[in-house]
Formats: sequence, C-alpha cells, structure tokens
Amino acid sequence: MNILVLGAGQLARMMALAGAPLNLIVSAYDVRSGDIIHPLTQQPLGQGLDTAIAGADIITAEFEHIPANILHQCEQSGKLRPSAQAILTGGDRQIEKALLMQAGVANAPYRVVHTQADLEKAIDALDAPLVLKSTLDGYDGKGQWRYRDGDDLSALWAELGAFLAAPEQRDGQAIIAEAMIPFEREVSLIGVRGANGEFASYSLTQNHHHNGVLTLSVARPDEQDLQLQAAEMVKKIADTLNYVGVLAVEFFDVDGRLLVNEIAPRVHNSGHWTQQGSACCQFENHLRAVSGLPLGATRLVQPTAMINILGQGSIPLATYRDAHVHWYNKTPLPGRKVGHINVTATSNAALATTLASLASYLPNDAFHGLKSAALALAAQTD
Repeated sequence: MNILVLGAGQLARMMALAGAPLNLIVSAYDVRSGDIIHPLTQQPLGQGLDTAIAGADIITAEFEHIPANILHQCEQSGKLRPSAQAILTGGDRQIEKALLMQAGVANAPYRVVHTQADLEKAIDALDAPLVLKSTLDGYDGKGQWRYRDGDDLSALWAELGAFLAAPEQRDGQAIIAEAMIPFEREVSLIGVRGANGEFASYSLTQNHHHNGVLTLSVARPDEQDLQLQAAEMVKKIADTLNYVGVLAVEFFDVDGRLLVNEIAPRVHNSGHWTQQGSACCQFENHLRAVSGLPLGATRLVQPTAMINILGQGSIPLATYRDAHVHWYNKTPLPGRKVGHINVTATSNAALATTLASLASYLPNDAFHGLKSAALALAAQTD
C-alpha cells in the first residue's frame, strides 16, 4: 500500500521507517515546493499534487499548517485520513476552541481578539494575567504574548495590531486571549482511533519546556487517575471529529484536574518515546489506523523518556547503552530540532538516575532546561 504524507519533515521520515516492516510504502509531498520526495533519502520522486494523489492509496499529514486548498483537493480524492476539517482544526486555535466546547472538554476560558476594543473586553471578562496566542501558525512558543496587571495596554496593542496587519498574515488570523492557568505541570496523551471507531491510548506523558520548546518528555504510567481522565477527554475529541489516526492532546494539570491546552491532529513530539517504550510506536499505529489495519498494542514495555536535540550536529553517547539516538538528517541550526534521544531503564528510579547523569554529561548551553527537569523528575521518583 502506498501512503502519501503531506509534509516532508522528520515525522514523515519516522512514519516511513515504521511502515517498512508492514510493507507500507511512504512518500512525502512538500507543500511548499510541490515536490514529491522520499522521506529518508530526500530524493525527488515526482512533482505536483495531482501526481502525488494519483500515486497514493491513502493520504495523511505530518503537520496541521497545510493550505486549505491542498487539504480539500486531497479530501475530494476520498483518500485523506484524518479529514481536512480535523487537520484544519489543529491549525486554527479559534476552530479548536469551538471543537473543545462541542466535545464538552474542559479548557481555559477565552475571548477572540481582532481590535483593541476586543482586547480591553477580554481583560475585563477574564482578568489578568492573560496569555495571548495567534490563531494561525503559532508553535514552539512563537506567536504568543503575555498581559499582566500594570502592563502598558497601548504598547501591547501596538505590537498585536502590527502583527495582525502584517502583509504575510493569512486570512482568518486573529488573537486568542486566554486566562493564564496556574497549572502545576503540562502533560499530554497520545491517542489513536481507527476508522471503525476503535480507540487506544498510550501512557500519560509529563512534559518539560524551555522558552516554549519541548525539552523532555517522560512516560508516567503510574498516574492512573489522570490517565483515565485524559483518555476520556481525548476519546471525546476524537469521536466528535470522527477522527482516524493518531491524535495528541496537551493538558494543564491543575491540582489533579486536566484542562486541554491544545490538540495536534498527527503524530507528536511528546510521543517519540513510544519508539522504544511501547509495544507499537505512535508512527506505526498512525499508519495502521489510516490504512485500515488493526491497531497495535499501546502498552508500556519499559520506563522511557525522550530528550529533544536542538541544533547539535553530533552527540557522543557511547557510554550510555540505554540511550537511543534518532537523527533527522537535518542541517544543524540554532534551536532547530535535529533529532531526539530515547532513554530507557528497568525502573522509574533508574530512569531518573540516568536522565540526571545525561543532563550533567550533555552540554548545558545546547540542552537548556534539561538538568532542572531531570532533577525535578528525580525528586518526584524519590
């Protein structure tokens, strides 16, 4: 079976690796250039969306910021999974918020901002502090602002207004103003749903960020109350969308109550640990779901964590036998995700010890926030 992935980055690469043992042949369509490429070798396989669609049995996506006309053309072929609406929902926070309300899933109170008057009304309705996010194209901390009591409202609006008026902005761009949630931590859950409605989920994942970029994700199978709560919420979202494939949902943990932060209609960075930590990884399960195969087992097979590699060309890890490096064949640039490290252990305590050791070994200027995250995890495990 031939599967076309919209997007030609590392997620398409990892889908291709996971699909090969199942005889699922994965190609990638670069939505910017219009080229069809091999996800591993980056060699050209053809050109043009019509050609890409004609050669595919199934079409899926590796990211949500895909032009609507491309998604709708793929959907008209009858081959696109998940649907165009599901993918567009993940790329537009305004549509996403409406979905969460429809699904009856708890999330942060919000208002939509187009004008300075809207911003003033949002402040009155929600109370400071607020977090402000662009509805389109924001990721890894980009397209976000803060408002706190005493901040210069005119200066903030000057920045937001200039952002909205910029010529590169797409139609539909706006600002979501959210009440800033005093959460204890961020967790996420990777779920997978088949076309027949079958649903499964992986272990809850605790995430650590530095300047808005994911640093460390750790599987937390020991938190069953939150696991059940998160799985119920992800299933509600997936069922509301009639979703097919892997769906990631990020949550704020507020004293044991989960609020949805955002959804990602695709395989997700916080689920990379499943490559070494679960019976069937998120990449294989996404391909299974979209191609109509039975879902694979999502059970945890060993304590596992994932460390992002940002901007580094090489990592000497020969002395760490339980550290599994996954490179993306990308040119190292400051802040760029060029790979990740999956770390495994025989127990949660041993995992915390290894992560703390790695944090001391890896260069702190490249792995910002890893040391503090590893020490926090060790303290939780004690």
